[in-house]
Amino acid sequence: MSSYPTKPTFAGDSEERIKRFLATASHDLQSPLRHIAMYAELLLDDLEETLDGEQLQSLRMIMEKAQTAQRLTKALMSLAGGTPQVTPEEVDLQALAENVWGELTDETAVGEATLESNGLPSIRTDPALFDLVLRHLLTNALMYRSEAAPRVAIAAERAGTDWFIRISDNGTGIDPVYRERIFEPFWKLPKPGTVQGAGLGLTTAREFLTALGGDISLEHSDESGSRFIIRLPIA
Repeated sequence: MSSYPTKPTFAGDSEERIKRFLATASHDLQSPLRHIAMYAELLLDDLEETLDGEQLQSLRMIMEKAQTAQRLTKALMSLAGGTPQVTPEEVDLQALAENVWGELTDETAVGEATLESNGLPSIRTDPALFDLVLRHLLTNALMYRSEAAPRVAIAAERAGTDWFIRISDNGTGIDPVYRERIFEPFWKLPKPGTVQGAGLGLTTAREFLTALGGDISLEHSDESGSRFIIRLPIA
């Protein structure tokens, strides 16, 4: 089994910046998310008898997503405060992967993107936090794609007291020069012609996995693509 690098220690200034960013963004999002969930619930109560099945499903989705985002922002605030709140549940990894992939491919409108993830197990973890971990990794796979249609494979195996979840893509790969930096806060892998994000995706993914008792590392990367490996405790 592969070995895992020790989690890097970031400079004090960068660590404080990311904590301030997470705390401020999470705090400011709490109120609008609470109102979205509340109004969606009120609409469901008032209009349930008059809406068709598709409309009801859309309204329920709005409420569920707002509630999930509320949980996530609370987790971010607790993470910034140094005491992350984790709520473990039984999570159907197959269903979660398919749901996240479907949302991301709809949002990015990437044609002919495929996900290979048959037979993934159920794992016990915090669904909101692990959702975000998957979302960051799959977003990167779609963003840093090659000329070929994006193809991502997710596989999981149990070894001892841990799950090992491998996420492979057929993207452009990561230049060896940058591989030591991809988990640094506010650092972004160069990609000409794209609007870059905050550079916190892999950083927060690692922080969340640490809170869940696990870790993440880049297991392999070359011109044929990259493979990340997530370790999560079984219990």
